Amino acid sequence: MKPSILILHASGVNRDAEAARACELAGGAPEIVHINQLRRSERKLTDYPMLLLPGGFSYGDALGAGVRLALDLQVYFHEQLHDFIDRGGLVLGICNGFQALVKAGVLPGIRRERLATGLQAIEEMALRSVTLTENASGRFECRWVYLSVNRQAKATFLRNIEELIFCPVAHGEGNFQVKDEETLAEMEREGLIAFRYVDAEGRPANGVYPLNPNGSVADIAGICNRRGNVVGLMPHPEDHIVTCQNPLGCTGRLGLAIFCAMVAAL
Repeated sequence: MKPSILILHASGVNRDAEAARACELAGGAPEIVHINQLRRSERKLTDYPMLLLPGGFSYGDALGAGVRLALDLQVYFHEQLHDFIDRGGLVLGICNGFQALVKAGVLPGIRRERLATGLQAIEEMALRSVTLTENASGRFECRWVYLSVNRQAKATFLRNIEELIFCPVAHGEGNFQVKDEETLAEMEREGLIAFRYVDAEGRPANGVYPLNPNGSVADIAGICNRRGNVVGLMPHPEDHIVTCQNPLGCTGRLGLAIFCAMVAAL
């Protein structure tokens, strides 16, 4: 049987259909589930081996990119989500979904005992050591970028991806920053950096715009948690899953590779 994948939908999310198509082509059985269905217990995370938070503008980014959805994850689904992760369930956050995972403290994860819910959960969010903030260009960036996969990352299924990935970004707050140099060094040391912006030959972007489209520190485009089962990235691999989507008319370097690697790991 094809592994089932829960694709979480909230008001303002607009990339769920594309994510579902990518999961289908990768051999999964996606189901788009509205967040209110989870709140009413019509669906449960325990019914699925994988959770995908797609891109878009959840709740219109009224409180900041991904912040309102992050509050939902912490206040209403804190125990359910962390139990899902602790059991080894796979989680993928793309763009707004990545922002929500970071703002909720799920990525890269907080080294402390989990708190309960409500105000304590908000306190936990304030302790995060990384964030995604406004692009260095000061404007919304919509362009295609090259990504290299860190095959030494804790997300071991990424080791099956051998070539670069070419896909677009579309965000205003994709600038990945860390609390301090110690945090960055720890992420490097522990294999928490999953994707980096590079040029077409795979050489480091070195912060040069537009290879690095948002000013992210160390060219970081995506990260994973210490267990390796939660991954988030700002670019949209679901927008390059078939060759005809490539604006350069080239073959290969499909974003589909990420979905294939994750589905194969289920």
